[in-house]
Amino acid sequence: MSVDGGEGPTTATPSDAPGNEASAQAADTSEAWLPGWLVRHPLYAGWAWTGFWAALILLDEFLDLAGWSWYLLVGMAALPTLLSTLAVLNATPRKHLKPQNESVLGHFFVRFLALVTAFLVWGVSVVMSASISTTVQAAVGNSEREVTALGFNLLVAAVPLVISVLWMAFIVRCAWFPRRLRGWSQSPASSRVPRKFLRSRPDLRRVVVGLAHPGLLLVAGLGMSILALFLNAVELTFKVLA
Repeated sequence: MSVDGGEGPTTATPSDAPGNEASAQAADTSEAWLPGWLVRHPLYAGWAWTGFWAALILLDEFLDLAGWSWYLLVGMAALPTLLSTLAVLNATPRKHLKPQNESVLGHFFVRFLALVTAFLVWGVSVVMSASISTTVQAAVGNSEREVTALGFNLLVAAVPLVISVLWMAFIVRCAWFPRRLRGWSQSPASSRVPRKFLRSRPDLRRVVVGLAHPGLLLVAGLGMSILALFLNAVELTFKVLA
């Protein structure tokens, strides 16, 4: 009787093995579309992708394509790393981002820089507003209709520049958090990314966390935007509506 009782667990283990193997095979099949080199080196793939679109941005300068094309090129350059970063941030509870080792000096110094930056932006906006107002008055005289029409034209012409500045600020803000969550390595051995994030798909998790790299996001988003802005200087065309 003792022999039969001892054999009970041993016969149950092989019966569970096919289920475990089937689930493992299903997981492997679901990630079979991921190339092995991408899983091993996601960050290198991200740099290659960014370099490809940077070359197209440079080529666009010589081919003189449509004026809006560089927006598309900048967006494509940042797309993989931005989507990966947003996926990681979306899966991370806010409590994971609480500072742990920040000193009091660092806390106040960062806010001091933020206040200085805000003051500089406000000062520049005041100077530009006065300059634009003087320019409009000198260009069209005292006609209220012409002043209003020129003002709206100037506002429409400034929209792309404002969107570009907001985009770059958004990239910098997004890159701040992955630095604290996963560090600077390509595939961090330990990170603060939640363990439940893509737990059943480890290869995809490795790729997404690898692409959510703060340096890659800064170069692909911020760097490509600055490059495009320098190559395609913003031209404001004033057209007076009749």
